[in-house]
Parts: sequence; structure tokens; C-alpha cells
Amino acid sequence: MLEKKPKSGFKRLLGITAATIFVVEAAGFAVSYGLWYKLNSERDFRLYMHKNYNWVLEGYYTLGEKVGGHKTRELDHKVWTNEGKL
Repeated sequence: MLEKKPKSGFKRLLGITAATIFVVEAAGFAVSYGLWYKLNSERDFRLYMHKNYNWVLEGYYTLGEKVGGHKTRELDHKVWTNEGKL
């Protein structure tokens, strides 16, 4: 008959740490994707971010300009100015 030996404390700690890191990274990815999706689809949310968290919106615009060549920054500025929101 096989004897079951308990895991050492180090191996158990290593497993718990790896699982925790995986869960935290998955949650961070989900939050990042949700924020990107909302920024990508709602101009009013981008206006809110412009007024309150400008550094996040600058990162979004910079990424869009470098990766996709999008002119979202100029278009948003033009629309907000025409609507009198800026």
C-alpha cells in the first residue's frame, strides 16, 4: 500500500503563492479589458476620464495612435468643443 506523505510547508506556500499570483493577474487583465472596452465605445466616458483621470486617457490615446493610427484624440476634442463640453 502506498503511504501518503504530507506536503512540506514550502511546497504548499509555493502553490498558494502561484495560485494567488494567477488570480490577481487574471483580475487585473479583466479590469484592464473592461476599462479599454468602455474607453473604446463611449465618448462620454472618455470625457469623464479627461476631466478626472487625464493620465489614463492620455495612455489610451497614445496607444491608439501608435498601434492603430487612430485620430480619436482630435475627433473627441472637436466634438466636445462643438457641444460646448470643454
